[in-house]
Amino acid sequence: MGRAFEYRKASKMARWDKMAKTFSKIGKDIAIAVKAGGSDPESNPALRRCIQNAKGANMPKDNVERAIKKASGADAEHYDEITYEGYGQGGVAFFVECTTNNPTRTVANVRAIFNKFDGNLGKNGELAFIFDRKGIFSIEKASIKMDWDDFEMEMIDSGAEDIDSDDQEVMITTAFEDFGTLSHKLDELGIEVKSAELQRIANNTKEVNEDQFKANMKMLDRFEEDDDVQNVYHNMEITDELLEKI
Repeated sequence: MGRAFEYRKASKMARWDKMAKTFSKIGKDIAIAVKAGGSDPESNPALRRCIQNAKGANMPKDNVERAIKKASGADAEHYDEITYEGYGQGGVAFFVECTTNNPTRTVANVRAIFNKFDGNLGKNGELAFIFDRKGIFSIEKASIKMDWDDFEMEMIDSGAEDIDSDDQEVMITTAFEDFGTLSHKLDELGIEVKSAELQRIANNTKEVNEDQFKANMKMLDRFEEDDDVQNVYHNMEITDELLEKI
């Protein structure tokens, strides 16, 4: 279990503490999944994943059912998935994923946040090489009822690249193309998934000083507070020393 696991876990819990934003995010994910594959989770893996994530975030079942019903209606709101790329202080790369019903508003807000913290919005595609698309599965360790070594072998055979754990949680990383295979294997084994997401993991990191770190963390918080922003990724080097200064 390394620092990357601890930081990703802490970051996820910090995001999920903002419960209203989390429910809104999942609601948009549900709307997109229903539009793409229908309202039946049995035949729509993307919707099934949204429902898993809703359970993991303690989103009430009634809220989930309302979101599916709303997304299935003739007057369902249309959302576009848009990404933005730019730089924060110290040359740190930021990749911002948005889901919006008003792209003009969204790009203005994203640009304003970059500018406020002395960053700059770049061109789409120029930072994609810095981030690898990965599947990230979070599982309650207590839900695994089989021998740990057998579990690890099943996961590796299904495409797991990395398996990290502590006393309570297991986090599994897969390549983008193995996401569906591993999700199916977990269903087959009867292991309940707390969350399953496609994330962008930086393949190199950028060292920054304390002031740059604090400014970039403030910018990250502002992005995550924006209603149109679903996820934000960066390649800033996170050290124990810097984390103590937050």
